[in-house]
Amino acid sequence: MPKAFVLMNAELGSEDSIVNELKKLDGVKEVYQVYGVYDIVAQVEANTMERVKETITWKLRKLNGVKSTLTMIVMD
Repeated sequence: MPKAFVLMNAELGSEDSIVNELKKLDGVKEVYQVYGVYDIVAQVEANTMERVKETITWKLRKLNGVKSTLTMIVMD
């Protein structure tokens, strides 16, 4: 199953609301709030790689408070 990890930078104070919204999205399997260069890490899975890309592009990156993302697609 196609999978990607998305590292996200959030606007200060918006981390909790972003995590809560991510947990509601279809295709987002796991979400972690982390310390370091990035604020949030999300694991995205779908039946096709196209669906993974659509979820990241049109759902994750459009959430309020998301400043930037870095996507790492898992190689099978």
